[in-house]
Amino acid sequence: MSIPSPKNGRPRIAVAGATGRVGAALTAKLLDDPVDLVALSRNPDASRLPSGVPLATVDFDAPSTLAEALRGADRLFIAHGTSDRQVANEIALIDAAVAAGIRHIVKLSVMGPATRLHPFDWHMRIEAHLAACDIGHTILRPSTFVDILKRAGTPVANGSWGGAAGDGRVNLIDTRDIADVARVVLLDERHLHSQRAYHLTGPAAVSMPEIAGMLSRLAGHAVTYRHRTATEQREVLIASGVGEMVADLLLGLDGIFRDSVLAETTNTVRELTGREPRSVEGWLSDNIADFQKRPVPARHDEILPASLPSSASTPL
Repeated sequence: MSIPSPKNGRPRIAVAGATGRVGAALTAKLLDDPVDLVALSRNPDASRLPSGVPLATVDFDAPSTLAEALRGADRLFIAHGTSDRQVANEIALIDAAVAAGIRHIVKLSVMGPATRLHPFDWHMRIEAHLAACDIGHTILRPSTFVDILKRAGTPVANGSWGGAAGDGRVNLIDTRDIADVARVVLLDERHLHSQRAYHLTGPAAVSMPEIAGMLSRLAGHAVTYRHRTATEQREVLIASGVGEMVADLLLGLDGIFRDSVLAETTNTVRELTGREPRSVEGWLSDNIADFQKRPVPARHDEILPASLPSSASTPL
């Protein structure tokens, strides 16, 4: 790939959301490339970033911090965390990038239908604003992150995993694959002046019961996915301490999964990176410790007979 720069031969790439899952992975990948990096974050956490990467704190209530953070940058990657301020904050960042003379923006969006469900509708509004700007841009529309399964870690270990997704299928994608695609787009000069979108998926669609089967094989104990109504699942989520907005977001995803809206498979990751995307089972294997049963230590005055399992080892 040819990587031009109008100044010193090294383009300056700003990564907004650099401490997030995709942003942190992207920043680590770009370290070995002939570029200058600056990481942008509202809440800088140096431990999430490789050493030596300049970190700029941005405050969306202080527009001057956006302009300062983008000074001298040639390209910008945007990955804002899901929140009710996402639309306003990303639009402010896009406008600051246009004013700063950035040549190309790569925005992390989401693959899905036209809907009023959050965060799909938020991304649609941001995309519409970006389309009206006179700037090169690439929109990355991945299916749902496989990382969402981390939320099931404790329920799986406790034998209480379930939801309202039914037997619907979804093509989950590894965030490392998204970072790999973002790197290719940011470095390839052929993308600098184009305006396009890519749909990114994993290698195949799966259902929650199929994921339960994978977990059973990998974890060494029976795992089941308990089918619940949306009302039942919302009660479970709220009881677990999840806020109203997050509960609604997760229920919206369950509905999308139940209807197999995100079941399609694309070849985009392979075409852009030259390799197949990572599988759900591969991700589960890498993270299986999060789904393992936690042994309950016996009290010094309570010894269980060897023939009686403790509650921690009872099959689900």
